[in-house]
Amino acid sequence: MLVGAVLVLLLLGGAGPASAHAALGSSVPEDGAVLQRAPGDVTLAFSESVGLRDDSFRVLDPGGHRVRTGATGHADGRSDTARVALPGELGEGTYTVAWRVVSADSHPVSGAFTFSVGRPSPTAAPADTGPTEDPLTATLHKLARYLSYLAAALLIGTAAFVALCRPPDPAPLRHPLAAGWWTLLGATVALLVLRAPYEAGTGPATALDAGALADTLTARPGVLLLIRLALLGPAALFLVRVSRADRYRRGPLAGAVGGALAVALALTWAAAEHAAAGIQVPLALTSSTLHLLATAVWFGGLVALLLTLRSAASDAATAARFSRVAFASVTVLVATGVYQSWRGLGSWQALTGTTYGRLLLVKVILVSVLLAAAAVSRRWTAVSATAATAVRGPDRVPERIPQPAGGPPVPGPEPEPESESGPKSADAADAATLRRGLRRSVLAEAVVAAAVLAVTTVLTGTPPGRAAEEAARTAAPAGGVLPASVTTIPFEIGTAGRGTVGRGTVQITLDPGRTGDNAVQAVVFGPDGSLAAVPELRLSFTLADQHVGPLHADLVDRGGYWSANTVTLPLPGTWAMKATVRVSETDQVSGTRRIRVER
Repeated sequence: MLVGAVLVLLLLGGAGPASAHAALGSSVPEDGAVLQRAPGDVTLAFSESVGLRDDSFRVLDPGGHRVRTGATGHADGRSDTARVALPGELGEGTYTVAWRVVSADSHPVSGAFTFSVGRPSPTAAPADTGPTEDPLTATLHKLARYLSYLAAALLIGTAAFVALCRPPDPAPLRHPLAAGWWTLLGATVALLVLRAPYEAGTGPATALDAGALADTLTARPGVLLLIRLALLGPAALFLVRVSRADRYRRGPLAGAVGGALAVALALTWAAAEHAAAGIQVPLALTSSTLHLLATAVWFGGLVALLLTLRSAASDAATAARFSRVAFASVTVLVATGVYQSWRGLGSWQALTGTTYGRLLLVKVILVSVLLAAAAVSRRWTAVSATAATAVRGPDRVPERIPQPAGGPPVPGPEPEPESESGPKSADAADAATLRRGLRRSVLAEAVVAAAVLAVTTVLTGTPPGRAAEEAARTAAPAGGVLPASVTTIPFEIGTAGRGTVGRGTVQITLDPGRTGDNAVQAVVFGPDGSLAAVPELRLSFTLADQHVGPLHADLVDRGGYWSANTVTLPLPGTWAMKATVRVSETDQVSGTRRIRVER
C-alpha cells in the first residue's frame, strides 16, 4: 500500500513544479522602466505575507556582476512587502533584479525583472531567478511530507479507534501506534533538516550548513516543526496509557487530553499550508484542522479495524461502532472539503484551467471511489453483525440454578453435542466468510485512502486556483512580466453621440513569447464577459528603444477568435503591443500593453 501510494505521489509530483502561492503584485522600479536617476532601493509588493532570506535579492549590473546591496527587510513594516537598499553609485545601463522569498504557506517563490538607469544597455545580464528547485531535495521533501501525513493519520486514527470503538483486545494495535509515532518523528526531523535547502533551491548537502539550520529554527515553518516535535513527547506518554488493557478505567480526562493533543498536532499542518494565507484565515484554519482530524480518524481507523479483524478477539460490535465513527468523519470531510475547494479555486474556470483544479478533480474521483468502498464495508458490517448474533445468540444474563441445601448438586443429563454439520456450525462458517469479505472491503478502502493522501500532499504544494488567477491579473500591471505570455487589454465600447456604454477586453496569447517566430491568438470579450464578435481586430508590436516596428500581425477571424500563424519578434526587450478594435462600422478603439520578450 505504501509503495503504491509513493509511486502515485512521485508521478503526480512530476506534473508541475511545487511553486508557492504568493503572487507579485507590483515592483518599484517597474520591470523594464528607464529611470533618469538611480533608485535608492528596490521594493516588491505581494498578494500575501512573505518571509525573507539573507539572499532574497541578487542585483546584477549591466556586465552581469553582482552589485553589493544593503540589508533586506519589509517596507513600512508590512509583511507582504520586500525591500533591499541599493548603493548610490549605480552607473548607466540595465540592471537585473532576481528575488526569492517564502510565502505564508511555507513554499518558496522567485522571479526576476530589469530596470535601466539613464538608457538601456545594448545587452543586459540574463534575468536568471536562481535555482527554483533541486530535484533530489524536492523529491525528499515531498516524500517526508507524505510520510508525515500518513504517520499522523495512523497515530491519531488508531488512538481514536481504541477510545471510540473499544476493541476487545487493544494489544494488536500497539504496533501501528508505535509505527505511527516513530515515522512521524523521523519525517518531522527530515522536514526540519531539509527546510533550508528546500527554500534555497539547493541540494540536500547544504542541509549541513549550521547557519542555514539556525535560520530555519527561527522562521515560522521551522517553529511549527519544532512545536510538532515537542508535542510528540506527551503524545508518547498518552499512547502508552491508551494501549493498556484497562482501557475502560481511563475516564473523560484522558479523552480530553488525547483530543487536545490531536488538535494541537493538526494545527501544526494547518498553520503552515494553504489555510494560513488568503481569505478568511481563521475560518480556514478551523476547517483545515477538522479536515485533517477527520481524515486521520477515518484512515487510521481503517488500519486499526483491519488488524482487529485479523485477531481472534475481534467482534462485530467493534466494526459497527467504527462504521458510525466513519460516517461522522465522512460528514466532516465533505463539509470542510467543499469549503476548502471553494476557497482554493475561486472560480469554476480554475477547476480545469489550473494545476490545482485538475489535481482537485483527481482527488474528488478517488474520494468517490473511497466512498463507494466504504458503502460496501458498511453493508458487510451490518450483515456480519446479524451473523454474529445468530452464532452467539441474544445477549442475556445466565439463569441461576437452585442448589440443594446440603450435599453435592444432583447431576443432570449431559447435553448432547451438536453435530458439526448442524445449524450453529453453518452459521459460524457464514460469519467467518462475512468477516473475510469485510476485511477485503476495508483493505480496499485503506489502499484508496493512501492514494488520496498522496494526492493531498501534492495538492498542498500546488498554487490554489484563486492565487494563480490573482497572479495572472496582477502580473501585467507590475511591469509586463506576463505568465504564459497572456495579456489582457481593456477598451471602451461606445456609439457616436452616446459616449461610453461599456468596457470590453482583448485577451492575447503570444506563444512562445520569445524572440523569433510566435503564434498569436486573440479573443474579444464584451462588457458582460461573454465572447464578442467585432468587425476587425489589428495588432502591432513596437520596440521603441531599438527603433524597431511597428510590426503588424496578420490576424484572421476564425469564427469566435482571431489568430496569426506567425509574427516575428527579432530582438529581446520590452515591446509595446497595441490592439485596435473596430467595434462598429464607424468606431474603433485602441489599447496598449508592454510585454517582456526574452531571448
